[in-house]
Amino acid sequence: MTITPCAAAERPCELPSVSGERFAGYAVMGAPFTSGHYLALRKFPTNSVGAGYTAVWHRDPAGAWTVYSDVPPEVSCARYLGRALSRTEETDVRTEWSGPAELHVAVGCELEWDLRMTTSPTTTAMNVAGKLMPDPLWHSPAVLKAMGRVAGPVLGAGRVRLDGHVPNGQWFRANPRLLWAVHTVRAVVGGVELGPDGAFSEQARFGDFWLPQRALFATVQAWFEPFDAQRHSSARPSAAHAQHE
Repeated sequence: MTITPCAAAERPCELPSVSGERFAGYAVMGAPFTSGHYLALRKFPTNSVGAGYTAVWHRDPAGAWTVYSDVPPEVSCARYLGRALSRTEETDVRTEWSGPAELHVAVGCELEWDLRMTTSPTTTAMNVAGKLMPDPLWHSPAVLKAMGRVAGPVLGAGRVRLDGHVPNGQWFRANPRLLWAVHTVRAVVGGVELGPDGAFSEQARFGDFWLPQRALFATVQAWFEPFDAQRHSSARPSAAHAQHE
């Protein structure tokens, strides 16, 4: 029986059996819009750095990034991305499944996002291959590099890397275990309709993490180098960066 995105997302999460700061949950890896906006979602009910949380990333057409999260930036995505952000905001972030493959995302009164997940021959084949792969291979940097090189062209997602460094300096490893294609039904930020999905002329990225050129939903395990205040940047954007943006 084929599992639905809702069922996959709501299954109990297991942290990867590796060292580092570990996360498990689901994500809209990224969703580009022809208007120049970009959205991404991370929901990690299980992690090793704090309480479970939900976060939405938004890039405006000028290239300024905001991360909204329902926990402080220091224990959310900004822990790894802060140097590249213009703003972080701790606020109410909610996700609600309205069907087996339909997800509604809301950020306070600022953002509404409705998505529909679909399968394709490519995502189905990758999911089958992923289930057959022994768990230790998911933790191998060499295997992750090879998977990234294959996944980008096969999925039509542009460049993909499953390991590397994030803007704040930590290394990262990512395991997208189950994949679906995503279609945005409607997205509104600050009262502005973002319009149709569409790839960017220049692919966006955070350090070595390249944001996909087509919207993808995945169940995810990820882990990062432990934060070191002496070597890594702050979760909160610097005033100079925010002013520049």
